[in-house]
Amino acid sequence: MAYTDIDDPTAYFQTVIYNGTGSSQSITYGGNSDMQPDFLWFKRRDSTANHRAVDSVRGNTKGLNPNQTNAEDTLLDQVTAFNSNGFSLGVGSQGYTNTSGGTFVNWGWKADGTASSNTDGSITSSVSANTTSGFSIVSYTGTGSNATVGHGLGTAPSMMIFKNRDRGDYGWRVYHKSLGATKNLNLQTTGASETSSSRFNNTEPTSSVFSIGTDLALNTSSQNIIAYCFAEKKGYSKFGSFTGNGNADGTFVYTGFKPAFCILKRTDSTSNWWMVDNKRNPSNVVTTALFSNTNGADDVNSHLYDFLSNGIKVRDSGAQLNASGGSYIYMAFAENPFTTSTGIPATAK
Repeated sequence: MAYTDIDDPTAYFQTVIYNGTGSSQSITYGGNSDMQPDFLWFKRRDSTANHRAVDSVRGNTKGLNPNQTNAEDTLLDQVTAFNSNGFSLGVGSQGYTNTSGGTFVNWGWKADGTASSNTDGSITSSVSANTTSGFSIVSYTGTGSNATVGHGLGTAPSMMIFKNRDRGDYGWRVYHKSLGATKNLNLQTTGASETSSSRFNNTEPTSSVFSIGTDLALNTSSQNIIAYCFAEKKGYSKFGSFTGNGNADGTFVYTGFKPAFCILKRTDSTSNWWMVDNKRNPSNVVTTALFSNTNGADDVNSHLYDFLSNGIKVRDSGAQLNASGGSYIYMAFAENPFTTSTGIPATAK
């Protein structure tokens, strides 16, 4: 019996911490496998600075800021190359990636390099899809009318993050399977989930396409949209929900692996998007978080979570993380599977 789809998560996802130099440098991932990333998410840890999202489909000079609604910009001195086991940086004049003396974290995902045309939907898309790890980068042009778009995963996405690249007044829309296609969240705000048929046309994604309505953030006529799509893979990634109990001895969330990276958000009330990883928190209790909705530095709390060999244990009683009866969603990626594909228990690192 196979207990994981991926024995070595570092072949598809990695976190790295590094110091900025203010001059060109290359950052190399660790882990057991070489991984050329296709989606890079950066955040400065020691000072205020915007988040930065770069991907191989839009090109290394094109960036978006997940904590803002800004349109896509072009900066030549941020990411200069996607390398076979990491990435190269320029001088980083905007402070997003390489400020001298700054400390940074990067989360990187592997898709499939150069995008290919996908005609599965009513809108033709450009897709870089890794069906093994369940991650694709999808670029398309809106029509202003209800439509479908091919995502290339071969299985229905569990979570999707969208941004209109051309407009600075539309935020980041988020679909999560636990909320369903009638609701959405906004990555750059603390807001609770919203109900709207104009987002995803009240239609769940399929193994080949996702649906979009007439929402301008997702489908403005003749404007360019980017979507990051994630499908769940046993032992490697998990997308789900839980209910808080209001107790420091909080809910246990089973993932089937020891987490390397998690994003968690309360959905029935306002809260930050909590971003935690095993590089900033190499041992329990996990105390250090960043928020996708702010430009703030590392936020250090007394207790947040434990990363266990098979899941996440909530260790906080606050309203944002564990309110009694509160509703929460999460996305998580593995450091190690709980049990390998051969049925042998994995050794937690």
